[in-house]
Amino acid sequence: MTRSFRKGAIGALLDEYEKALSALKEVIKTIPDHALTVIIDPDTADDNCRSVQTILSHVVSSGFGYATSIHNLHGHQLVRPAKVFHLSISEYMEDLDQVFIFTEKVFSAFKDNELEQTDDALKIKAGWGQVYDIEQMAEHAIVHILRHRRQIERIKLQQLADALNR
Repeated sequence: MTRSFRKGAIGALLDEYEKALSALKEVIKTIPDHALTVIIDPDTADDNCRSVQTILSHVVSSGFGYATSIHNLHGHQLVRPAKVFHLSISEYMEDLDQVFIFTEKVFSAFKDNELEQTDDALKIKAGWGQVYDIEQMAEHAIVHILRHRRQIERIKLQQLADALNR
């Protein structure tokens, strides 16, 4: 099997981001639409983790947020899109594709030598207070998807176990 790789450090980040999104899409593609809104954790303090729907809406919103923050380093004042809650997996699959397309477009305006930054004044201050350079924000975005992919995999396994124990 032949695989092509993008060039440079930005290319590597985009390759890994695309790979993480593809793995998440692979996990969610078999989830029936009616299962999206099932409350899987009624006791959580995190509203982003109550159902597969809230998890996926959070992942999509965060993906646009990370890319928007990077984009705005060049002096733009773009506001990330509002969080949307869908009732079908196909809509989330499309949103995940759009997150990648947007992220790829954002990175097309940067060069590899802009990724790392030691001056905090030139970094991104995340909504939760952490300060990142572009590379760190991109790495966080990748791991964020991986963590939620794992979370959904665990949900699917638990639901299967629950169904088998009935």
